[in-house]
Amino acid sequence: MKKTLLLAAAIVLLLTPFLHLAFAPGHPLHLSEFYVGLLGKFLCFAICALALDLIWGFGGILSLGHGLFFALGGYGMGMYLMRQIGRDGQYQSDLPDFMVFLNWKELPWHWALSDSLVGQIILALAVPGLLAAVFGYFAFRSRIQGVYFSIITQALTVAAMLLFFRNETGFGGNNGFTDFKRIAGLAITSPGMKVALCVASGLALIACYLIARALTQSRWGRILQAIRDAEGRVRFLGYDPVAFKLSAYVISALMCALAGILYVPQVGIINPSEMSPAASIEMAIWAAVGGRGTLLGPVLGAFFVNGTKSVFTVWWPEGWLYVLGALFIAVTLFLPTGLAGLARRFKK
Repeated sequence: MKKTLLLAAAIVLLLTPFLHLAFAPGHPLHLSEFYVGLLGKFLCFAICALALDLIWGFGGILSLGHGLFFALGGYGMGMYLMRQIGRDGQYQSDLPDFMVFLNWKELPWHWALSDSLVGQIILALAVPGLLAAVFGYFAFRSRIQGVYFSIITQALTVAAMLLFFRNETGFGGNNGFTDFKRIAGLAITSPGMKVALCVASGLALIACYLIARALTQSRWGRILQAIRDAEGRVRFLGYDPVAFKLSAYVISALMCALAGILYVPQVGIINPSEMSPAASIEMAIWAAVGGRGTLLGPVLGAFFVNGTKSVFTVWWPEGWLYVLGALFIAVTLFLPTGLAGLARRFKK
């Protein structure tokens, strides 16, 4: 099944650019820009679901703050994209428009690398990774776990969201970053760039899956699962649970940051709402619906939940939250192993 799904993913990644670029709009085989962008978004969401499954499904660590790492990656990429606007903005200034509006005269110190794509990507990964390392170290060393860990991760996310809402932080305040023009000197709205970002998201998802699979099947992964099932016994055997839980948490945060980096140029906006508690809770729902502890299950869950959301927000927008709640309750009560478990049943 895993090989079949990987083959299907490769075929989709090959067909997407072909159907979008080879056929003119209006042709029956043409894949519109809307669906290319939608697929790219779903692929980024799938990376987040996979990242959460690594720590929740295999480590028993339910984080309700992974939306923060996703948003930090997105903001890191957004800073570069804002600088690439140049003098094409409303105020025709080298500074981003929101800084001109606030009467700023120069870039803040934390925008020092924003002219470099490579430098900004490194920064967009390093900051969430460092934050996860520092926060995780103190949390795991203090033996905070279970619902208490979930609560403090959500509190951290809310605190960061309130910070980013402030104009003086230099991140665009309530409006965030938008109106992007170019990436690496190329028009961000061009068909080729849209396809390239979508394919890059797919390749990133496959790479993250292969890394997560290798880790979970290794000695490190077996110890992580043992910590999930009986942390006290693992500690008695001489292993340090802090090191294993911390490394899993940091790797998971880096995956989410990577998803945010790829997400922002495809949707064209990033603002503090990406750090809202609801965003992190949705990631947990994707993993639960897909089947945590399976790696592929959360990927399927992300596609299934977001695909259903896309349909219901067109047909019955006001009812989507009720559908989402009912779906989560139904999975919890009747399908605890998620879509992956249901697939295994049919396979038997």
